[in-house]
Amino acid sequence: MLTKFDVTTAQGNLMTFDLTDTSAGFIVENVDGLGPVKATLVSSSFAGTDGEQYLSSRREARNIKITLGLDPDPIHDSVRSLRKQLYSYFMPKSEVTLGFYDDDGLHVTILGVVESCDPTIFDQEPAMDISLMCYDPDLIDPVGVHLTGNSTSSTAQTLVQYDGEVSTGIVFTLNVNRSLTDFTIYHTPPSGELYQLDFSGPLVAGDVLTISTVKGDKGVTLIHSGTSSSVLYYVSPQSKWIEFEPGDNEIRVYAAGAGVPYTIDYITRYGGL
Repeated sequence: MLTKFDVTTAQGNLMTFDLTDTSAGFIVENVDGLGPVKATLVSSSFAGTDGEQYLSSRREARNIKITLGLDPDPIHDSVRSLRKQLYSYFMPKSEVTLGFYDDDGLHVTILGVVESCDPTIFDQEPAMDISLMCYDPDLIDPVGVHLTGNSTSSTAQTLVQYDGEVSTGIVFTLNVNRSLTDFTIYHTPPSGELYQLDFSGPLVAGDVLTISTVKGDKGVTLIHSGTSSSVLYYVSPQSKWIEFEPGDNEIRVYAAGAGVPYTIDYITRYGGL
């Protein structure tokens, strides 16, 4: 069950709304839009064939709607002063980060743009209706996951339990400690299919190679002798950009010879609360 939520402005100002504590003058009456967002399905029909063929799908942006009742302490506040507080956080066009907390200890955040902040000025019980558009619909655990390991010349795999509900990209960093000409990252998601990402290029001790498969930030960067450059061309075009999927994922970083240390960083994504 949701226990509280907070809002952080682009300037770093923070305001918290507790669902059981109304001493600040705000009553959380409703928060809508926290479930899985609707998917748009694409299909095609063919002459002489019944029905349609499924082609692809995508999830739409998330629309979060918040209704806050205003119950001021007449000694210290007024309805107008409470509205001014909310305007300073939820002025339309403002970009804010919402954080949600439940009684299971889960804390997730989402970035949103304020669409509207409408007061019910003439109602007997004043309230504020707030609408935010979140163009990345995923709710994100703000604490990232950091894994360490070493490359192997065997078939041993490392199990990664991904607790999220939506697939997530990774940032793979190879801290090169010896000369290396190629390596392969093998990934087996819960479906059992085997994917691989092949890298072929000269690496020497002291190099730091970073492969990001995060959507919107995909790339391959090499730091050599203090200089950073893109080496995307060292990755085979047939490679699969690795994304962890909900459940058990197995990873194997294969390279001939002694083990080379690496790290994997990712964030956990949820489709809804």
